[in-house]
Amino acid sequence: MRTSKNARSFIYQGGTPVKCARCSGLMVVDHLLDMQESWMPMWMRGLRCVACGNIEDPLIHYNRMMHEARKTRRRLSRVVQPVLRPAEAA
Repeated sequence: MRTSKNARSFIYQGGTPVKCARCSGLMVVDHLLDMQESWMPMWMRGLRCVACGNIEDPLIHYNRMMHEARKTRRRLSRVVQPVLRPAEAA
């Protein structure tokens, strides 16, 4: 199967195939048909896990990355910085 440069960058991260987030299985390119979210059927390219059937398209991938970034930001904001006060004169 021939893939475009953008699809290849989505499939491979750092030269190795993408692993499934659910089971760490092999993800392969699949053509997905979205019949529910649009007024006419829409084809798109995504990844499907060979082992468990988990599907990930570019939108799902983007939303997961944004969720992780928000989670990290929240975690970092909870870290309490110690308040430095000037030394008191005796």
